[in-house]
Amino acid sequence: MSGALLTLRGISKTFAGVHALRGVSFDLHAGEVHALVGENGAGKSTLIRVVTGAETPDTGTVTVAGHAVPRMDPATARSLGIAAIYQHPVLFPGLTVAENIALALEGRRLWRRVDWRARRSRAIELFELVGAAIDPDRDADTLSMPERQLVEIVKALDANARVLVMDEPTASLTDREIDRLLDVVRRLRARGAGIIYISHKLDEVFAIADRVTVLRDGESVATRWRGELDAAELVRLMVGREPVAVGRDPVNLPKRRRTAFDRVALELRGVSNRARGVGPMTLAVRRGEIVGMAGLLGSGRTELAETIFGLTPSDAGDIVVNGAAAAIRCPADAIRLGIGYVPEDRQQHGVIAEMSIVANTTLNNLAAVSAHGLVDRSAEQRTAARFVGQLRIKTPSVGASVGELSGGNQQKVALARWLSIEPAVLILDEPTQGIDIAAKAEIHDIIERLAGQGVAIVLISSELPELLALADRIAVMRGGALAGILESDAATPQAVMALALGHAA
Repeated sequence: MSGALLTLRGISKTFAGVHALRGVSFDLHAGEVHALVGENGAGKSTLIRVVTGAETPDTGTVTVAGHAVPRMDPATARSLGIAAIYQHPVLFPGLTVAENIALALEGRRLWRRVDWRARRSRAIELFELVGAAIDPDRDADTLSMPERQLVEIVKALDANARVLVMDEPTASLTDREIDRLLDVVRRLRARGAGIIYISHKLDEVFAIADRVTVLRDGESVATRWRGELDAAELVRLMVGREPVAVGRDPVNLPKRRRTAFDRVALELRGVSNRARGVGPMTLAVRRGEIVGMAGLLGSGRTELAETIFGLTPSDAGDIVVNGAAAAIRCPADAIRLGIGYVPEDRQQHGVIAEMSIVANTTLNNLAAVSAHGLVDRSAEQRTAARFVGQLRIKTPSVGASVGELSGGNQQKVALARWLSIEPAVLILDEPTQGIDIAAKAEIHDIIERLAGQGVAIVLISSELPELLALADRIAVMRGGALAGILESDAATPQAVMALALGHAA
C-alpha cells in the first residue's frame, strides 16, 4: 500500500438529536481494501454518505490525497475521484450498456457530442480490464445482477475513480458470482485503487480485506489488520455488549416474562417466493407469542413479511392461519384472515401524512364505521378517539393531520390502522425505527400488551437488544432462508450474529 487517498478525522453527525456518528476516524490507502463492518444502525451508511458528499458532517475533517476538503458534496466527490457502487445498481432501462456508461460521464457536460464509436471501444477495453465480456450494445434491462455490478464498476473506472465505495455489492449474488466479483476487486486493488468494502459476510471480509474497521453505535471501536482478527473476535467487536436489565432504556432492555401460549395462529410450511429470493420457510407463531425476525441487510425479512401479507404472493408451500390453509394472493385476502402488517417505511406505506388521524385510523376497516354504504362520521370519531386514548397518541385533536405528529406518534397511528381490524396476527417491520427513546418504550409496552391479549406477533427489527428483550423466540434469516431459531433463554448477541453471518452458533 502507498499513501492515504482518503482521511476522515473526528466525524460526527446528528439527526434530530440522535447521534449517527460520534467522532469517527477512518483512512484509506492506495492499493488497499479497507472493510467497514458493524451491525445495522452502527453508522456505516451515514459515514459513506459523508464520504460521497450526500451528508455534511457536524464536526470533523475530510482530506483527499493530502488536501483538506472544506465542504464535500456529490459533485465535489466525483471530481475528486470518489465513486460508490451500491447493492442495487441503478441503470437506465431502454438504454444500452455503452449509453449508460457514457451518460455517467458525458451527462455532466452539456451540449457535447458523444463519440459513440470511441465510447464502445472504451467500454470494451474497460470490461477486459475487469475480466468481463459484456456487449456494450446490450440493453441494460437484460443484464443480470452481477453484470449490473460490473457495469457500475466500469462506470467508476471510466470516471477515473481512485476511491471506490462498495456497499453490500454481493447481497444478491450467488457464490460463483461473488467469487468473480472478488477477483475484480483484487484487480482494482492491484491497479492502485482504494476500496471501502462494506459487507455483513465475514467470509468475504477475511477473503478480501487488508484492514477492517468496526463501527458500533456510531463510533469506530477498532481498526485491525486482517491477520489480527478471527471471526469470533470480529463478532465480539461488532456486538460489544450483553443486554442488561437497567429499566426501559431500549439499548439495554429487560427480557419480557414468558407465558404459556395458545394454539398456532400462523404457520408457514415450506413457503417460498423465488421472485423475492425467499424460502423455503417453515415457521409457526402461536397466539400471544412474539417471534423476532433477525438478520442482516438483504437477509429477506421484509420480503418474507410481504409474502405472508400477499403484497408479493408465495409461489410454493402453504400458509396456515388458525389451523386452516389460506390462499393469500393479495393484501385484501390477508386482512380478511385477520393479518395486519405495519411496514418499515411508515412515511411511504404506513400512514398517509396528509390525512387526519381519524381517516388513517379507520382506513383499513371502513365497514366497521359505515352504514348503508355511507361512512358514519360520528363512529369514525369515536374509533379514532378510542385508539388515541389506548395508544397515548399526543395530538391536539383526532382531526389533526398525521404529518403534523412526531415520528413516534405517527408510528402509533400506523399501529392503530391495523388494530382497528382486531388482528389475530400482526407483522411489525422495524416498528421503532427513527423514533426517540420515550416513544420506543411506549411502542414496546404496546407490543407486550397486544401479545398479552393473545395477538400473534412477528417482530422484525435491526436492533438486536430490542429483539432479545421482547421476543419469546428469535428466527434468524440469512440469504432468504431460515438460518436457525433460538429460544429466548439461549438467544445472545453472539449466537444471533453467528447465525446471521453463517457461522456455527
